[in-house]
Amino acid sequence: MLRCATFLAPNMVAVYEFITARLGDRLGCAAELVVGDSYDELDDVDVAFVCGLAYVERAEGGESSVEPIAAPLLQGQRYGGRPVYFSDVIVRRDSPFQTFADLRGRSWSYNEPHSHSGYGVTRYRLVQMGETNGYFGRVVQAGWHERSIQMVCDGAVDASAIDSQVLAVAVRDEPELGGRLRVIDTLGPSTIQPVVVSRRLPEAVKDAIQSELLLLGDDPVAQRSLTHGFIQRFVAVTDESYDDIRAMRDVAALCMALV
Repeated sequence: MLRCATFLAPNMVAVYEFITARLGDRLGCAAELVVGDSYDELDDVDVAFVCGLAYVERAEGGESSVEPIAAPLLQGQRYGGRPVYFSDVIVRRDSPFQTFADLRGRSWSYNEPHSHSGYGVTRYRLVQMGETNGYFGRVVQAGWHERSIQMVCDGAVDASAIDSQVLAVAVRDEPELGGRLRVIDTLGPSTIQPVVVSRRLPEAVKDAIQSELLLLGDDPVAQRSLTHGFIQRFVAVTDESYDDIRAMRDVAALCMALV
């Protein structure tokens, strides 16, 4: 049994389900995908789709139970053919806010504290601005990017930073969102979330998993599923690929609180 887990946005689950099934076929074994509740579960899975910041935190001290092997290249000119993504700062279309600086003292939501796109890169921006001990008037932990999007639409919070891939999928699937939201700033780019594998897997198995991921972009059947997540293909990555997130995390440590 190949045990896979996703710790990423719910609107991408269909893509990860397809990849899980394809990996099971490639390895000639049963495969299952679960939605992870805690990053401690990384110790018990074979393959995982995980945030870059969560991976970096787990890899601290060189004792991680997982290693990155691949990451997606997203469709669109803004990504420049690199395995990167952005965090788009959204507000309601009818709000008065035009820039990130307009959000001082306003309400903000983020998905969860191990998320680079929703939390870590926001703290990094605040330190760059010289804001190290409170900026927003109220902060809400939403749990998922999709809930943050809905909270902004409903006026429950003024703004949020949303993974650009997740936002693109949400707007495509719910076109009315495009008329209710505006992007007023963009944070990043940052190296996009990796596919990680357990270090305890045999090297031959890890190589087979990586090879299958790298071939998906050339398969017309796979491309139909990848396009759901605006993914062009997967490319190889290593631990060093996430040094940009390490550097941002270290700078962000100077930010004591968002509020």
